Amino acid sequence: MTRQPSSALWRFVDEDDSTALTLIVDTPAGPYTRRVPPALPLPSNVEHGPAAEEAAHRAAATWGMPDFVFQQAAHATKGSGRRELGDRLLLAGRRGAVVQVKARTIAPKPDAQEAGWIQKVAAKAMSQAKGTVRQLRMLPADMVNGRGRTLSVDGNAHEWVAVFLLDHPGVPEGTIATWQPIGTPAIALTRRDWDFLFDQLRSTTAVLDYLFRAAAEPPIPLGEEPVRYYEFAAADAAAPPLQVDTGLVGPGGVPFSTPLLPQAPAGADGTNAHLMIRIMFEDIALSTLADPLTEAHRFTMLCDLDLLPVGARAEWGQLLLDMLNDVPDVPEGYTKWRFRRMVHEDGTRQLIVGATTDFDTAARTAFAAFVQLRHHEVTSRTAHAEEFSTLGILLTPRHDGLRPWDTNTIRVHGHLDLPDDQLRLYQEAWNRTPEDGSATAVE
Repeated sequence: MTRQPSSALWRFVDEDDSTALTLIVDTPAGPYTRRVPPALPLPSNVEHGPAAEEAAHRAAATWGMPDFVFQQAAHATKGSGRRELGDRLLLAGRRGAVVQVKARTIAPKPDAQEAGWIQKVAAKAMSQAKGTVRQLRMLPADMVNGRGRTLSVDGNAHEWVAVFLLDHPGVPEGTIATWQPIGTPAIALTRRDWDFLFDQLRSTTAVLDYLFRAAAEPPIPLGEEPVRYYEFAAADAAAPPLQVDTGLVGPGGVPFSTPLLPQAPAGADGTNAHLMIRIMFEDIALSTLADPLTEAHRFTMLCDLDLLPVGARAEWGQLLLDMLNDVPDVPEGYTKWRFRRMVHEDGTRQLIVGATTDFDTAARTAFAAFVQLRHHEVTSRTAHAEEFSTLGILLTPRHDGLRPWDTNTIRVHGHLDLPDDQLRLYQEAWNRTPEDGSATAVE
């Protein structure tokens, strides 16, 4: 065994197994041990190169969401020629990654030669990624996500990071992949690094944010990404919370701050709270779309939900479970509503989650009114009204044994321009005390 200090952590590497890595991290609560397992096994009965691509896709789809992972698509060019656009794309919100997976399909050569081969394929991967971004910016392309749904991707609607993802049985120690600048952020990872990031964060948005953050730093040896992650996480834990304008949500708004990068893996508390958030994602991803909604609208809603900070998800999930248990407990003739909402730190997104006793036409109308009212209240207090959006998600307990709850969503965007009489009606319905009527609302 060898060990190496790096800031506030120790790295242990099993010299007999280069795929094994254990980090011992100093935290305010004491030492924390994180074992980084090997990369997921490759699919059987598939050639090594395509199998590595499929394994990378599977990790991102399983720990992130299949809706954010896009497969290769052919792009028409002059004549009958066609150009493939990257091995895989990650897309969430305004950020995207072009992922070029390269695999060592023969036995490695001596370290010096192997390091040279890695430099060669790294340069090729980044050149291909640059070409993919250029093509997407020249002409949008139809891409297929992990659920087999097609979306049109306009490269100008996203900022991009290029990812060289290496599948290799034993990268020579200290190898740093290099390439000529390609005009976009770029980063090199091993497949174990990739799996670690998705397993640690369980959020495509959070992984993309990390990739952009790491790409802005000097390159590090391949396989050392978990070490850099924990250096970032330690810095996040020590950083003072950002100052946010709680007045955007009106009286009673409170600041909430959590490190961008958690030290414990997402969902490591052993409860169902984090799983609750994933189920909510799946409900939105699998629900039937009402006319005139499209797959692009569904993708936008999933992206908005994925902005929920990783460090907040367990607490929000537990709150939702508590809400579902609580809202049926009302006298006959009464309806209980419970809500939690958050304005994202960039001031352009609001997330509202809630639960109510029953869901019928009246509840649907009331929920739509609540979301529109809270959206209007925030946009009236911000200079970003035209780019502001609110996603509302409402859960309703079921009692038929088919499933535990129903999930309904509504999303509004920009300045709503509510008529005065309609706004007054919404305010009378929702900005009141429980004693004013037969509906109880708690935020």
